[in-house]
Amino acid sequence: MPSKLKLKGEWNELKGKLKAKYGELTDDDLVYAEGQEDQLLGKLQKKTGESQENLKKILFSE
Repeated sequence: MPSKLKLKGEWNELKGKLKAKYGELTDDDLVYAEGQEDQLLGKLQKKTGESQENLKKILFSE
């Protein structure tokens, strides 16, 4: 998994992609705090029904 800095640096772009793909996500669902990647993944998984592996591909594959 890439560094957390990469996720932080591209977070605004990733939020836009997630909102476009999963229209049910809100800004509150996409609150990211450094060091809380697992909590974010859990919240996204619950809201979207996607597997953590698929969400990790979206978040960390770029």
